Amino acid sequence: MAIKDQVILITGGARGIGFETAKALAAKGARLALTDLDAPALADAVTAIGADRCEGIVADVCDLAAMEAAVATTLERFGRIDTVLANAGIASYGSVMAIDPAAFQRTIDINIVGVFNTARASVPALAETKGYLLVVSSLAAFAAAPGLAAYNASKAGVEHFANALRLEVAHQGIAVGSAHMSWIDTPLVQDAKSDLPTFQELLSKLPPPLNRTTGVEACVKAFVKGVEKRSRHVYCPGWVRGAGLNRNVINSAAGNRPILKLVPDLLPRMDAEVRALGRSTSARNIANDERRAREEG
Repeated sequence: MAIKDQVILITGGARGIGFETAKALAAKGARLALTDLDAPALADAVTAIGADRCEGIVADVCDLAAMEAAVATTLERFGRIDTVLANAGIASYGSVMAIDPAAFQRTIDINIVGVFNTARASVPALAETKGYLLVVSSLAAFAAAPGLAAYNASKAGVEHFANALRLEVAHQGIAVGSAHMSWIDTPLVQDAKSDLPTFQELLSKLPPPLNRTTGVEACVKAFVKGVEKRSRHVYCPGWVRGAGLNRNVINSAAGNRPILKLVPDLLPRMDAEVRALGRSTSARNIANDERRAREEG
């Protein structure tokens, strides 16, 4: 089905890759439903795309009932759902021994449980249209980084979740893909660079091409192409595909050697920066969680 005829639901649609992809899909004629916790940013996103073709829904992907309500709102507004982009995700900072356990849990909840809730809520609608679900994983599913264990684990987890879901729903005509990106110049990466000088240092010292940051525009093009082709895998940049195929080499003793040289010096300094911040995630994530708590309270 051409994009111009589709209704597309995107989680985490108020900023970054979700919002920019939504704009690109809208330009091709799609109608959009965007979910996010950040109500002001979501309202701005709807205004930018056009309220005539975009619905904004404040919803926490960690809440199954909220995602079921978001799907119901989309169906009520547009009558169908053809594609779902399970994009909502966060990162957290600090080594396993230094990270705030609550931040670790929240990362897993949003990045894995949130994808489950998105799929659980939307698969019945996708079965009606023989639709497509794209789960946003990461290069982090293939290549671990010190100080990012929660993010690494969550992105590896949702990749395999997509693999399992694909087997479960193929007979219903639903296609499932997973997207894998390297460092993309989004608020998630920008916040990490701003909060932690050691994160920027880590990136600069990784072997190429792992040390390069890619513009959002390239990622959007890859996502739009993935939606058009109902792709099993989406990679951005293209070399990430090779990383996936060679993940055993990357995670071997030889593959770990360049990063292991950095850890004794860099990781203690990263943990010290996290302690100085007084938080193990971005200020933006903290603000969203506080807003959610106020609304629930």
